[in-house]
Amino acid sequence: MPEQVVLPWPTDGLLAGVDEAGRGPLAGPVVAAAVILDDLQPIAGLNDSKKLSARRREALFDEIRAKALCFCVAQASVEEIDRLNILQATMLAMQRAVQGLRLRPALVQVDGNRLPRLDVRAEAIVQGDALVPAISAASILAKVTRDRWCEEFAQRYPDYGFAAHKGYGTAAHLQALARYGATEQHRRSFAPVARVLAAQRQNG
Repeated sequence: MPEQVVLPWPTDGLLAGVDEAGRGPLAGPVVAAAVILDDLQPIAGLNDSKKLSARRREALFDEIRAKALCFCVAQASVEEIDRLNILQATMLAMQRAVQGLRLRPALVQVDGNRLPRLDVRAEAIVQGDALVPAISAASILAKVTRDRWCEEFAQRYPDYGFAAHKGYGTAAHLQALARYGATEQHRRSFAPVARVLAAQRQNG
């Protein structure tokens, strides 16, 4: 018989939900959040952040921060995205978010179908941001944090329209890229940015 493995963590207890924002955009960091909710302070209206209005997300952002047992928002930089690739950078941001929690969870539930490398029990849940309240809360913290970054960046580079497209590869964003070039926060490993930079080098 194989030797029984004794897990170094309890099999019941605190649940942390984890989600990210910003995998698809052409610029800026990818942001991840981990949240452990307080069962004694339920939060009404939690849902996938993409299904909520910006105003509702902002209100829930403050409520989650006030009522959660603990939370951590972390990110991976553009440099890390370009060096590691977006998937590995996202896993790194999630890992940082979990490691930054003040309390150690017994179980981590992550939105999607992949797991970061963690030293606690974890499971991936497809569409978890609509199914698990703690993941919904994490999606809201990550999305609002990332959107706020875009709005601040838009003030530094008003010609690119970041407040509107949030870094995604919209027609307006691609036109601005072609016209003004890439900023230091554009992801050079992403094909639309790489194409613009290559064209600029050719045109001298």
